[in-house]
Order: sequence, then C-alpha cells, then structure tokens
Amino acid sequence: MTGPSFWWRAEHGRVTAFVLALLIGLLALAGLSLDGGLALASKVRAGGHAESAARAGAQALDLAAYRADGTLRLDPARARDLAQRYLAGVGATGTVQVAGDTVTVEVTDTYRPQLLSLIGITDIHTHGRGAAHPQRGVVGIEP
Repeated sequence: MTGPSFWWRAEHGRVTAFVLALLIGLLALAGLSLDGGLALASKVRAGGHAESAARAGAQALDLAAYRADGTLRLDPARARDLAQRYLAGVGATGTVQVAGDTVTVEVTDTYRPQLLSLIGITDIHTHGRGAAHPQRGVVGIEP
C-alpha cells in the first residue's frame, strides 16, 4: 500500500507528534512565565510586609527613657507586639526579633502555582526580610 493514503497516515502521525511536542513546550513556557511572575510578586509583597512590620515595631519607644534624657531606646515587648499586630493585620506570617535598637522581621509566604501545578510543582516558598530602628526627626534645616 504505497498510495497517497499510506503517505498521508505516516506524515499525519509525524505532524501530530510535532504539534503535541510544540504545544507541551509552549504550555511549559507559559507556566514558567505566569507562575514565575506571580511568585516574584509574592516575594516582593513578603518583603514589603516585612519592612512595614519592622517600621511599625520601631515606633515602640521606651517613653520613660526618652522623656528622662532624650535617649531613643526600644521597648522590646511592645516592639514585637506592634510588628506582630501589623503582620496579622495584613494576613502575613513571620518572625520578629528585637536586638538593641533594631527590629528585624522575616516573612514567609507560599505561592500556589496555577500552571506549574500540572507538572507537579505545588508550592513555591517566598521570603522577605526587613529591619528598622528608631530615628530622631528633623532637628534643623537641611542644606
């Protein structure tokens, strides 16, 4: 059977395999683009939450020390509480550490891929870190 119908079946099978391979490649590329971009956005959001929580914690001054001699010192328990309350308010989870006059916050988040989950990638973990310490306000005219 060497007529046109045999040739069509053989070529048709090759074309179908090529189209299928091309489609799978395009789907993988689309998955990397979409889910990679959304995972990056999740990482940026985690970093923003960590920085904002650290700034919220750095507002917890020890008012007695400040009023006594103008010393900028943190109240560690209040600083942790303010940072944790900020994280809870935005729906983020993380750890808060207060060392000296610095509040450090690390936020972890999990992004659940949409297209990459089709090939078994179910979670992408993202992290953000921020640190802040109290600053004295403007005390004079800047040049």
